[in-house]
Amino acid sequence: MEQTSGARPALTIPEILGCDANRAVRAVATDGSGGGSGDGGTPGEGRWRIVAVAHEASVPQVRHAVRDLLRAQGISGPRYEEVADGLLLIVSELVTNAVTHAALLSPQVSTEVVIGDGRVRVAVEDGHPYRPKAVQSDHGQTGGRGLMLVKSIALEAGGACDVERTGDGGKVIWASLPLPLPLPLPSPAETDEGSGSTQQ
Repeated sequence: MEQTSGARPALTIPEILGCDANRAVRAVATDGSGGGSGDGGTPGEGRWRIVAVAHEASVPQVRHAVRDLLRAQGISGPRYEEVADGLLLIVSELVTNAVTHAALLSPQVSTEVVIGDGRVRVAVEDGHPYRPKAVQSDHGQTGGRGLMLVKSIALEAGGACDVERTGDGGKVIWASLPLPLPLPLPSPAETDEGSGSTQQ
């Protein structure tokens, strides 16, 4: 994996994407701190960017790249299942929206994943200036349903979602979800009991 900012690589391209996806999707660790504990403890923190061509084939590739990234950083297993499923649905909706509506003005779509401070933030950026709004899909309206779903998932999880302009006139749509609280460490007494040790 290409690496910037002096950070050690969290994943390699084959690990995160697989060889077939390399043609359409490129992943860069901009500030990856390495993998998580892997034992249900604290996930690895960092910032990663996945760049894809604005084509419908990129949607599952980006989703799989994010899924593999989350797993590699320790966001996997029953404890993280709900937040991981929500994040992957959000990524699918946002990348689909970008490749469907922004491809003419934005040949690439960038997905950023940030893990830190007890949260995971995913953001999808494209070069199209239109900023969609979360609207109810009634009265013949067909736009905005994807963002409404994203916002609903984020708010249900206690997170947030927004649309912002970028410096070059495009937009970034982001959602942030809280991670489950770390599992409490066992007390010394519990550790002794679990090991079956006795004091004479």
